[in-house]
Amino acid sequence: MDSSKLQYGEYYHIYNRGNNGETLFKEQLNYTLFLELYVKYITCIADTLAYCLMSNHFHIIVRIKEEKEIETFSNLKMFVDKNNDVNKKPTPSSQFSHLFNAYTKSINTAYQRTGSLFEHPFKRKIIETELYVQQSIAYVHNNPIKHSFVKKMYEYKWSSFNAILSIKPSRINRDLVISIFGNKEYFLQYHGEFIEESCEPY
Repeated sequence: MDSSKLQYGEYYHIYNRGNNGETLFKEQLNYTLFLELYVKYITCIADTLAYCLMSNHFHIIVRIKEEKEIETFSNLKMFVDKNNDVNKKPTPSSQFSHLFNAYTKSINTAYQRTGSLFEHPFKRKIIETELYVQQSIAYVHNNPIKHSFVKKMYEYKWSSFNAILSIKPSRINRDLVISIFGNKEYFLQYHGEFIEESCEPY
């Protein structure tokens, strides 16, 4: 696990779990809230290739945008107050911290709890080759099967598997994902072989 700052233009596997094994998502509303906050804080600094939210942990595959691709706080209409320099840009590491802090605050309020919800620091692993990106995406989508939540990837609601295959609007950068696999047919074939071989990238 690399605890250094997230680097511009690099692919990462971001993952974490509840502090002391605590449940992160107690009910459907929690999953929805996390994804809403994810869109708010992360889409400005990263392209999302895959995700899977499990009850007590999560996995996300992202490409951190190049610094020149990221807009200023002013253009994003984010966190602008009298103390902010509106010409500054959000940084990838701080945006993930904002996401986890905002989600923790909401959960603490809703369930009358206190203290940290996630393990700290959040885990991140750089992905340096295209093959490793493929393996990581398939690994993330295989998580519900690995943990016996479902028998088929498409049966699990809180992952990006179906969104990548859909034509509906999505925050997933499905064009980037499919380009990494070459086409949808190989995307499906690779995921099937991944299950059969019980292959994990870690």
